[in-house]
Amino acid sequence: MISLILRFISRVRGLFGQATANREFGDEIAMHLELLTERFIRQGMSREDALCVARRQLGNVGLLQERQRDARAFLWITTVFQDVRYGLRMLGKNPGVTAIAITSLALGIGANTSIFTVAKAALFDALSVPRPEQLRLLAFAQGDRSGVQHTWGDFYSDAQGRTILASFSYPIYQALRHRDHSLGDLFAFVDLSQFEHLSATIDGHAEVVTGELVSGNFFQRIGVGTVLGRPIQPADDAIPGSGAVAVISDSFWARRFNRSPSVIGKTVEVNLTPVIIIGVAPRSFSGASRVHTPQDLFMPLSMQPVVFPRRAGSLLSDSATWWIQIMGRQQPGISDEQGRASLAVSLSQAVRSTMTIPKDRTVPSLLLLPGGRGWNYAAQELEHPMPYLLALAGFVLLLSCVNVANLLLARSASRIREISVRLALGASKTRVVLQMLTESLCLSAVGGSAGLLIGYLGRNILPQLLSPSWGPAALSTRFDWRVFAFTCVICMLTGLGFGVGPAWQATRTSVIAGLRDGGRTMTDPRKGITGKTLVILQVSLCMLLLVSAGLFLRTLANLNALDPGFNKRSLLLFALEPPAQRYPAPKNVEILHQVEEKVASLPGVQSVTLSKEALLAQSRSESDFVPDGPLHPSGRDRHVPFNSVGQSFFATMGIPILYGRSFDSSDTSNSPGVAVINAALARKQFAGTNPIGAFFRMREGTEPYEIVGICADAKYGWLRSDVSPTFYVLYTQQKEVQDSMTFEVRTRGNPRDLAGAIRVAAESVDKDLPLIDVRTQEEQIEATLGPERSFAIVTTGFGILALVLASIGVYGVVAAGVSRRVNEIGVRMALGARADQVVRMVISEAMSLTFAGVCGGVCSALLVTRLWGSLLFGLKPTDLLTVAGAGLMLSVVALLASWAPAHRASRVQPVRALRHE
Repeated sequence: MISLILRFISRVRGLFGQATANREFGDEIAMHLELLTERFIRQGMSREDALCVARRQLGNVGLLQERQRDARAFLWITTVFQDVRYGLRMLGKNPGVTAIAITSLALGIGANTSIFTVAKAALFDALSVPRPEQLRLLAFAQGDRSGVQHTWGDFYSDAQGRTILASFSYPIYQALRHRDHSLGDLFAFVDLSQFEHLSATIDGHAEVVTGELVSGNFFQRIGVGTVLGRPIQPADDAIPGSGAVAVISDSFWARRFNRSPSVIGKTVEVNLTPVIIIGVAPRSFSGASRVHTPQDLFMPLSMQPVVFPRRAGSLLSDSATWWIQIMGRQQPGISDEQGRASLAVSLSQAVRSTMTIPKDRTVPSLLLLPGGRGWNYAAQELEHPMPYLLALAGFVLLLSCVNVANLLLARSASRIREISVRLALGASKTRVVLQMLTESLCLSAVGGSAGLLIGYLGRNILPQLLSPSWGPAALSTRFDWRVFAFTCVICMLTGLGFGVGPAWQATRTSVIAGLRDGGRTMTDPRKGITGKTLVILQVSLCMLLLVSAGLFLRTLANLNALDPGFNKRSLLLFALEPPAQRYPAPKNVEILHQVEEKVASLPGVQSVTLSKEALLAQSRSESDFVPDGPLHPSGRDRHVPFNSVGQSFFATMGIPILYGRSFDSSDTSNSPGVAVINAALARKQFAGTNPIGAFFRMREGTEPYEIVGICADAKYGWLRSDVSPTFYVLYTQQKEVQDSMTFEVRTRGNPRDLAGAIRVAAESVDKDLPLIDVRTQEEQIEATLGPERSFAIVTTGFGILALVLASIGVYGVVAAGVSRRVNEIGVRMALGARADQVVRMVISEAMSLTFAGVCGGVCSALLVTRLWGSLLFGLKPTDLLTVAGAGLMLSVVALLASWAPAHRASRVQPVRALRHE
């Protein structure tokens, strides 16, 4: 064993200083040869005969030197280094072809690296905690007969169509901790940004912050400490309403306190409640709700009644409202199914002991989800479109490989003599193939390095496209070793992929034909078939990408052309959320009205209004709609969209009143409730009757609302959706305005120019009221179109890149064909062919390849684009206009690419072309 290790070390050391070792061994051979020669001379031979016999006895000196090098070092490593040096020299001899190949590979690999970085962040990155794979998140599938009616928080639909939620009530969490230990000591948390915006006043300046309420054992059980101070402990979470302490994130510490150690013990006001900072979380820790964007504050769950009060009382004692997430760690020896079964029994007991379940209702079915990525709501949103982007990026990389393979095939035709000489001197075909593959891998390594740089620079482009312009990025990408490994793998695969063709062609080289000087160069019908096939494949892939880009561009254009039913221009939006501690009902309504009057008095403001939900913000409020009167004995409609708005809402938003009237100054907080319904609700609930003057209630037993007007239909939550039956009520007639209210300000000029003045006006009413999510209505609509805009921009970029690569491929094949057919063209022109006929001949052959590629691309596009039909709007995947436009564009580019070689062919001189025959 020791001898093997010493031999291995000796061979590794032999890789260095080879020139000196070879010289010393040569000197030793010369000395042995001289000694043998002298011995034979002493035996009576002449020097010439002695030297001859000595050489014969010593043996093949070259073979001895090769064996000595093999014994001294790893010869194959030396061979690889030699092949790499030779390959780089060969690439340097053709800088134009090399530059085009490297650029093609860099763009293709860079696009894949960038998309993979985003996909990794969205689908694979885990929480920065110890052993995240052990974490399990409790969730349940909500069914029609579920006994849980009041759930808060995000949700998603799984592959089976079930609605998945991860919210539980606080009493159930406490019951599970005492009833079940299959996941150890359970801990709880909740991201407050799901429900409201927190405001933090630091040194007299108010700003919007993010926060997470956590159980007292949260930091202990998740395995994260603090870099400064101490974490939240069970004693901080013991009594509801107490525990006014907070751990801040590293990013918040750096942004607001410049990483000052004196931050420990500092008091800040969170929703007007003094909170003492007791610790700073590690830099990589973002909380348990999300992986990428760190929370600003972590506070005990006991602080809910203080920083997040509800009118009905504390959520810590409310068993009917499910709002917190519960997580635990998988215990050794317990499988997921065992843990789920045990927890399901405990959950059923906890639910039935804390709340009343009607006989026709059931306890929700418990699920145990992987918790290594937290609740991971963002990943659920990106899980559907991300594979399509990866597939499109893969097509671009394949197109780059085909383009480089075509370039190398054309280049290898000029190396036939070189390869023939190597084969004639004794090189095996395997050795030649390895050399060609080494050159390809060198090319892919250089292109991959450039692609890695492109991927790093473009890693945040897609997250920015998916994020609203006024908020933080939806994802924070990490450029780690996995991205580097992915790039290395695709570099190796692409190098082997586009290197196989030239290497295979090299093995088919005839030594005699390659060494023949001045052979005939008339056209061989078999030559160029491989290149033509690759061009057809290039054109097909380009056609597929162009059709995809056209479909997404037209989808975005169709959505932008939609009439939302209101005037979206010159509107500035922002939200205010009066803290319940300072503004309990009805003071919260009064403070909002004061800000509304202040903003309305500013110069440049045409009108101002409020609404509970901003239009086209991907959210909406719903309520029951129970008409009064004998005409509608069973006219109750559940889950009807509604919006609480200001008096001038319809005038400010530009929504016309079709019948009746709008809200006016006579509609006050003390007057009877009034409402305006849209035309869709009038058609649904009052078909054939006049709804003006009719009454309805939002719930049984509540105060009635009189319908005073019918407005035109306007889109509410989503631009893609049809107009829903909707009614509008005055926010001043509501007993309490919960959560935030959005202000819509109609301006006479650029809305952004008034943002500063509006902020000053709001601070003049209350300096602790920060403006939330300041944006224009057009920016709000653009944010809802983030996925469509991202797909359109990315696929357009891919389409342009594919068009450039396809044009290079067409140009390369046509130019190579003209070079091979110089003699043939000379003969044709000597026999009377005109220049325009030669041009038409060359262009017609190029267009025939393009036509074949377009046909193949159309067939593949019709199959592939069906997969993302759900992402389109206003057109089908088989849209003929898009397909025809892509085909026409590709044909024009191919025509331009083939024009230069065709023109060069028409200028061939017959005498010069035939001189070599």
